[in-house]
Amino acid sequence: MKNIISINALSKSYKSGFNALKNVSLDIIKGEIFALLGPNGAGKTTLISIITGITTPTSGTVIVNNYDVIKDAMKTRSIIGLVPQEVSIEPFETVLSSVKFSRGLFGKAQNPQYIEKILKQLSLWDKRNTKIIELSGGMKRRVLIAKALSHEPIVLFLDEPTAGVDVELRKDMWNIIRSLKINGVTIILTTHYIEEAENIADRVGFINNGEISLIEEKKQLIDKMGKKTLSIHLHNTITNIPRNLKKYKLEISNNGNTLIYNYNINHGKTGITKLLNDLSNENIFLKDIKTNQSSLEDIFVNLVGK
Repeated sequence: MKNIISINALSKSYKSGFNALKNVSLDIIKGEIFALLGPNGAGKTTLISIITGITTPTSGTVIVNNYDVIKDAMKTRSIIGLVPQEVSIEPFETVLSSVKFSRGLFGKAQNPQYIEKILKQLSLWDKRNTKIIELSGGMKRRVLIAKALSHEPIVLFLDEPTAGVDVELRKDMWNIIRSLKINGVTIILTTHYIEEAENIADRVGFINNGEISLIEEKKQLIDKMGKKTLSIHLHNTITNIPRNLKKYKLEISNNGNTLIYNYNINHGKTGITKLLNDLSNENIFLKDIKTNQSSLEDIFVNLVGK
């Protein structure tokens, strides 16, 4: 798999002493949808701003499609599209003229067929002669995506693309993002919606306090989410795990009143039935049983320590 973006030891510090990014290294694979999760102020927007040439890093390098974002600034900007978090577009321009203007800013020759294609893809063609001020918030976000795609970038950054939109429109936007991937666009999105990362990302990265704490394929995260915890509440307290129960790797909790058993629901056998029989054979009697399944949100919360 070819990397289209390679970030190495990237840091960003300000005169105030605030370190927005701390030695961040990250590779983005060509053609993937990469979701970057993190709380407010974690460094997500700073990272995107450096890659897209808006902000200059203090140290480190960023290579996009073999171009250095500092040394080859114009070339990298020409192959990157950016959809910012805040909706800010010319209110009295029509959809079509606004998108065509964005294409012209990059020195691209007119291509009516391509503009028509992306407007239809984003369900904007029927609104092409409508002034932007007359559009809903969701339609304005579509216009932002169209403007970002107007110069035919091969990498698209989406900063909180569905923030503030309703659930139905959010799912509609997910379909748009998937279709862009099918058309060969590499997509990097920041989001605070855990559901968004679970639904559309190929890989997920976690950033907190300017540092990358985890990068994994979604399939691996799903495997983690398949892990469940069985809490066995006992009638009597227990201080030691009997020898015949060692194989279950039980943990004693709640001052000896609870046994914790971890298992994976993706596996054919959980071992629960045999465990309960073996507990009975050891004269360990149950008061109650509860299960809890890890979610991507649980993993995220554990990583950020909140």
